[in-house]
Amino acid sequence: MHRVVAFGLGSGILLYSAVGSALAQGADAELIKRGAYLATAGDCVACHSAPGGKPFAGNYVLNTPIGKIRTPNLTPDKETGLGNWTADDFYRAFHEGIDKDGSYLYPAFPFAWYTKVSRPDSDAIFAYLQSLEPVNEPRKASEIPFPFNIRTALITWRTAFFTAGEFKPDPAASAEVNRGGYLVEGLGHCGMCHNANKIVGNSGLAGKLGGGVIDGWYAPNITPDDHTGIGAWTDDQVVTYLKTGAAPGDRPGVAAGPMRQTIEESLSKMTDADIKAMVAYLRTQKAKETYKVKDLQAFNAAGAPGAGTYLSYCSSCHKPDGKGVEGAIPALAGNTSVQAQGPETVIRVILGGLSAQNGYAPMPAIGAGMTDAEVADVTDYVRNSWGNSAPVITERGIVGSARGQTETMLAGTAPCAEIAQPEVAKAIDSAGTAEALKGIAFEDFIPRLNALLPKVKAAAPGAKDDDIVNGLTTAFCKAGRNDPAYAKAGWHAVIGSFASIAYSQLKNPEKQAANPTPIGGMTKPN
Repeated sequence: MHRVVAFGLGSGILLYSAVGSALAQGADAELIKRGAYLATAGDCVACHSAPGGKPFAGNYVLNTPIGKIRTPNLTPDKETGLGNWTADDFYRAFHEGIDKDGSYLYPAFPFAWYTKVSRPDSDAIFAYLQSLEPVNEPRKASEIPFPFNIRTALITWRTAFFTAGEFKPDPAASAEVNRGGYLVEGLGHCGMCHNANKIVGNSGLAGKLGGGVIDGWYAPNITPDDHTGIGAWTDDQVVTYLKTGAAPGDRPGVAAGPMRQTIEESLSKMTDADIKAMVAYLRTQKAKETYKVKDLQAFNAAGAPGAGTYLSYCSSCHKPDGKGVEGAIPALAGNTSVQAQGPETVIRVILGGLSAQNGYAPMPAIGAGMTDAEVADVTDYVRNSWGNSAPVITERGIVGSARGQTETMLAGTAPCAEIAQPEVAKAIDSAGTAEALKGIAFEDFIPRLNALLPKVKAAAPGAKDDDIVNGLTTAFCKAGRNDPAYAKAGWHAVIGSFASIAYSQLKNPEKQAANPTPIGGMTKPN
């Protein structure tokens, strides 16, 4: 290029400008692409997208110990977002936890972890956010009582628990371990959920990665402890779990709650190399025994009140021996997540159910029809049967609190979801599903689904079975949620049965259509 400029200034300058501009655009495109990946690794969209709102436009409500905090708009809108921010402003927020106007940020924003992110990576994330479509979305007021609403009071917390500083590689560790450490301790902010003590941030006092309660769920121990951590897992099992939400081999169970969202929005979209690096780093951490098995009180599973509840509500799917059905119903026996120190996640799954994932059937929200005592008893039972061992529930109010926090479509405590996959939504719509499912009687679930499923599969040939099942369940919710004919059985039981039948018909239509069995007064295939 310099040679052209030297020998022909007239055309050469034009050529230099055009080529330089193209190179700059190419550099910007690469920077934005890298920033998009890094923002995915940080799962920024999870906390900055309100239900039903635009991605990154903020106003997601974070339930924290000091009150409800609404997240800011990260789009480049000049009035309500980051349109007037600079890369320096953004790095200051990431690195120091200080806003553009000099205000201290609440540690609900994980700057105690993001401080470890390098300046080039911070700039890439900022470039990506600036490339988004601006969304004019004013931030709604947070609900933080006095004295926590006085931001200057945060100086005490910062002095005690926060030290700014980018990640420093360990010269004695491999490049892979250091990469994993950078992700786990930085953008991944794993300790935000998995540290025992959240209030102290990313510090040595936080019960690092040993497990703890977050927003009513229990984030398990992810240190190399053999009983409650990942010590008994192979690297491949941990990697597969982080990528899919379910592990192969003898590692039963599926991800639920915030972890499932993190996997769907973040971990599943990261490279295999980065996930393996994170696992390699976790292997280097000190194993933490969150409770000593020898200190657990004796639990007589045979005589426990939860035994009868389990046989009535759970054994038809998870089997009397807790082994489930391989590839369809996860085992409870030997399930590490079930045996975590805290029972919160088990309780929340019982109360709220689970949609289909990784080939596993959806789980009805059976707890919606159980008393708090029954939920507590069956939770203790599954956590201490078939060789399992975990602390029993001592705070009985925990179930009532969890019930109030559990908002899911399957439990009937949340609005009907939206179908996330456009091709599945289009296929379900083209099959005339909305009309076909309106006012449908229990005994017609099977024949109606048998008529719909081939049409939906033909219209969306590349769709996953999980997405079809969940999509049809969403369509049924919208068609029947307010139908008084379902009131007697209870909406949670009706939609749970529909979801289970949709899964069964999709997996084995001929067998299931020929051999339905009644469960809870509704037809459900064997």
